[in-house]
Amino acid sequence: MVAFPAPIGENMRTFAAVLYREEGMYVAECPEVGTVSRGRTVEEAVANLKEATELYSEEFPPEDGRRPIVTTFEVTEGARA
Repeated sequence: MVAFPAPIGENMRTFAAVLYREEGMYVAECPEVGTVSRGRTVEEAVANLKEATELYSEEFPPEDGRRPIVTTFEVTEGARA
């Protein structure tokens, strides 16, 4: 994957991507704005998510300072809700 610098005068913002495999594809989600995309590889899924997030952000600019807290937790195998 090749990274290109932002055009002069444009601000860059960092977003989180959560990925998982589903039906032989990688699904990528951006928790800050709710965009979702997919691809055959991790790189393709993230590139597609970046494009989807850029297009979404043009119409609906994200709130400043809104960052999710990402953590993990454990559950007992076979536990029922």
